Amino acid sequence: MKVYHNKIENFNELSSKLFGRKIRILIDIIISFSLYTGFSVMVAGSGAIFKEQLGISFNIGIVIMIVCSFVVFLFSLEGLSFISSLLVPLLIIGIVFTSIYISKGEGYNLSVIEGVDLTSKGNFITSALLYFGSNALLIIVIFSSLLPIIDSGKTALLGGAVGGIFLYILAISILNPMLIFYNEVHHLDIPMLQISSLVGEGYRKVYAVILWISIFTTALANGFGFVNRFSDKNKMKAIILLCLSSIPLAKIGFANLVSIIYPIFGFIGVIIMIFVLIKLP
Repeated sequence: MKVYHNKIENFNELSSKLFGRKIRILIDIIISFSLYTGFSVMVAGSGAIFKEQLGISFNIGIVIMIVCSFVVFLFSLEGLSFISSLLVPLLIIGIVFTSIYISKGEGYNLSVIEGVDLTSKGNFITSALLYFGSNALLIIVIFSSLLPIIDSGKTALLGGAVGGIFLYILAISILNPMLIFYNEVHHLDIPMLQISSLVGEGYRKVYAVILWISIFTTALANGFGFVNRFSDKNKMKAIILLCLSSIPLAKIGFANLVSIIYPIFGFIGVIIMIFVLIKLP
């Protein structure tokens, strides 16, 4: 709604309304690096799924993600919208089905409530804020570029409401089985894959594909956010640079990248989102 009412067409226009020149340059660098590393994290995630769940080379998983992303990038923002309309419904169906199946078979006997305890790393509240903040950086960049496909305030409001409802359903669908099997999966990098094996080993493979779809759409969102920060004449160079340079960073590993990058950008994202909510009418 704020993007539509303020007629903001890109992140540069948004940041100019929120920050002074020096702060704006710093924020721009931070977000650009966040989007770049976010794309690299998803590329690493693709490699991990191919290796650990599908029994295929880590490098092949990386290459497939890079090639698929490059093809979609060539079609600009419409490419992201088209791919999301095809893949996101499959993702929603897979996650919700897994949650209902597991909950129906195991009941709702949660195995842990330790998340409420405050430790040196915080608790579920601080973790939720950091997760929100790390995603907020991506959301801000993508949403600030959506004005061309928002035809009215009603569309903006409806899109936000429907998106929020589906995100809530997905969050609950993931959280519930993880709480039921927390003691068995809390040490795993991708716990939902282990939980999905309770449906059946064949379904575990299917869920791995569903998870890859989720990683792919997130990689596209990060990639578009990064590429759209360049002028039209330099976008192709930016696409090539992003795709090729993310490969060595992805080699660090999915879990290592997540543990280092997300908390830092999560804190920064929370601060920027507060500015958006307060300073934009």
